[in-house]
Amino acid sequence: MYQPYPQGGEMPPESGRPTPPRPVRTAVLLMYVGAALTAISLIVTVATLHTIETAIQNNSTYTAQQAHQLAVAAVVEYVVTLGLWLLMAWANRAGQNWARIVATVLFGLNTLGLLLNVFRGSASISVLFAVLVWLVGLGAVVLLWRRESSQYFAARRIRS
Repeated sequence: MYQPYPQGGEMPPESGRPTPPRPVRTAVLLMYVGAALTAISLIVTVATLHTIETAIQNNSTYTAQQAHQLAVAAVVEYVVTLGLWLLMAWANRAGQNWARIVATVLFGLNTLGLLLNVFRGSASISVLFAVLVWLVGLGAVVLLWRRESSQYFAARRIRS
């Protein structure tokens, strides 16, 4: 059946999903930036895996096999982290309140990891990249807890 296009001041009926407010959209964008930075780290780690293994072996008492396992663990960590960035972006955009809480907890864990890297004396470029990722996470978490964001998450909870 033919439905005429709304004229004048008429607005089309609102869909069942409210649009995320600007702070949530920006937080989601920051999460995609975090995912991109993690993907870069993953690519660099995979490309330099042998160099990393050699550096671990030369600067510690680890065997070649242990050095290889540590390097592979770093790759796995980046893959999991990349997946978490993407999952948090998708779920927070959808207004899932649990995702806002989980993102905050993950940011807390990232903060602990950054502090460990700084105190352990990791390579300066590695620490610089970790600080950049931490700042992206900080921005996302702050935006997720703004008043407009909280109202959006509350409205999505009521509709569910």
